[in-house]
Amino acid sequence: MINAPVWDTGLIKKYDLSGPRYTSYPTAVQFQEDFDLAHYDSSAWRSSAINNPLSLYVHIPFCSHVCYYCACNKIVTKHRSKADEYLDYLFREIDMQASLFNREQRVEQFHFGGGTPTFLSPDQISAVMDKLRSVFSFGSQNHSDFSIELDPREVDWVMMSRLRDEGFNRISIGVQDLDETVQKAINRVQPESQVQSVLDAARTMAFKSVHMDLIYGLPHQTAGSFMNTVNRVIDMAPDRLSLFNYAHLPHRFKPQRRINEADLPSSEEKLEILHQATEKLVERGYVYIGMDHFALPDDELAIAQETGTLHRNFQGYTTHCHCDLVAMGVSSISKVGGVYAQNHVDMESYQNAIDEGRLPVYRGLTMHRDDEIRQSVINELICHFKLDFAEVEQRFDLRFNDYFSESLEALKPMANDGLLTLTGKGIQIEPRGKMLIRNICMQFDGYFKQQKQQQQNLYSKVI
Repeated sequence: MINAPVWDTGLIKKYDLSGPRYTSYPTAVQFQEDFDLAHYDSSAWRSSAINNPLSLYVHIPFCSHVCYYCACNKIVTKHRSKADEYLDYLFREIDMQASLFNREQRVEQFHFGGGTPTFLSPDQISAVMDKLRSVFSFGSQNHSDFSIELDPREVDWVMMSRLRDEGFNRISIGVQDLDETVQKAINRVQPESQVQSVLDAARTMAFKSVHMDLIYGLPHQTAGSFMNTVNRVIDMAPDRLSLFNYAHLPHRFKPQRRINEADLPSSEEKLEILHQATEKLVERGYVYIGMDHFALPDDELAIAQETGTLHRNFQGYTTHCHCDLVAMGVSSISKVGGVYAQNHVDMESYQNAIDEGRLPVYRGLTMHRDDEIRQSVINELICHFKLDFAEVEQRFDLRFNDYFSESLEALKPMANDGLLTLTGKGIQIEPRGKMLIRNICMQFDGYFKQQKQQQQNLYSKVI
């Protein structure tokens, strides 16, 4: 508990603003539709030339049920046949992407996301893996992370066995809340027995890691009801846990209009839910990784944070910072070198691009030097809660106090509030500041400072 965050209600209320989650810097808000795809091709060529290892992501957009809280890019349908047509296009995109790289580049990380990836049948999942292996080089399972997001309502032991046979060694289970009243209100009824069955299968079949997602701020939640869920989940002992903040934005996400705002917990109750859940997880031995993420002390994320090798990207916290991320499927986002490229988010545009023989990218961004410097600083703070000015100066050949004079000035009130310690040599995030790390990182975000007024409505609250 030495590195545990300290909850200060007064400070949290003071700083509970809207801001980015920094799965990337610059954030996706900065991506431009006039992006020149030649920059992505060039970055892929450089990656190929130096045999940089790869991280792959595949997006399956389909769900058979609509969860009212969901803000993901998805297509809700009962027609499983739709997946056949989608896989045809996906396989063609996989070929296009693979042609930009070389077979010597080892795939160290693979993530299957959605939607609901297990909307696919076991045979379709095997077909996807066969296709990927035919054009990319997958490393040994002992040194790779192959993960998949699971909906307990969609998975049985036969599916779990197929996933293990295909090399998956990590799973992420969407739990959200075990309270039946809450589940009915969000249209995601899944008895605890279903979650336990998936967990039992994962342990029987020797999956390396189990991650569980919980969401606070959902209708009918109270601190007491949610703590009942937290205690039951802790007893299941997942290796990693996420406590996500539900952002009610019905004007942006149509399914959320089916949630009765009167049933949502008050802002005070929501804070108390997070407060009690955080303290309980830390009390029961979980390490606070940051940004609502927790892990057991022997988990790779906790070890990476301790050794200074933790990184953050579109797949969340990761230990594979050296990999180029190649993402395939509708709406997916790649990052190769200093170039971001996002696919079309609607199916028709995605398919039309592939029919025309081109990558289905519709927007992106090529980082410049200032982006790289600020990305490095934000990543260090958000992953390790500290920053050494000398390391930044040596890496980028600059004087930190001069380059970030405005940022350092903006941090002084935060230092006075006890969120951080600011010295001539660096920044140390204090226990009171760990829950507010997004606010601290915002002071180094050049785009957020420039467009603060417009961007406030685009991001969720930090707490």
